This record gives sequence, structure tokens and C-alpha cells, in this order.
Amino acid sequence: MVMVRLNFNFKTKNMSQINFKPNEDRVLVEPSAVEEKTAGGIYIPDTAKEKPQTGTVIAIGSGKKDEPITIKVGDVVYYGKYSGTEINIEGNDLLIMRNSDILGSK
Repeated sequence: MVMVRLNFNFKTKNMSQINFKPNEDRVLVEPSAVEEKTAGGIYIPDTAKEKPQTGTVIAIGSGKKDEPITIKVGDVVYYGKYSGTEINIEGNDLLIMRNSDILGSK
């Protein structure tokens, strides 16, 4: 019997290490992965893929004086289809949006 030892050293960047602080009532969100195939196993072409409407909060601003931010880092949130602005920080595609653009959280 031959024993094989596999050593996987994946170096993935932890999202908590991103050096970015949103201003006031803005929230930085990592969108969820886009569905590659349907429940029946059919692959979805790039032109037919829908933009995800959920994501994980990566960073939050300090909030406004009269409107505190009600979510925390790590919360899974739901947002509108056209909410936020796409930005690339340190090789990660993220969304920055206002707290009021968030519809709800899990």
C-alpha cells in the first residue's frame, strides 16, 4: 500500500484584511457568487447571468449623526439590483453603497 500525502497551501486574502474605511453612512459589501448553472444542471451563459442581490458586509462607515448604521461587519445583506457602485480594492470586486440601499439582512 502506498500512502500519498497531499499538502494544499491556498493563500486566500481574508476580507477582514482589506484596508478601506467607508465614509459616513456607506457600506462595503462583497457580492455573493453568481450562479454558474441551474438546479437542473444546465450551464448559464455569461450573457444570461443575473447580478447577485445578496452579499456580505466587509466594512461600515461611522454613520450619520441622526442615522446610525444598523448592520455589522459579517452580516449577509439583501440590496436592490442596481444599488451601489462597483469598485476593485486590492484585486477584489466589491460594492460600496449607502446604508439606505440595503433592503434587509439575515
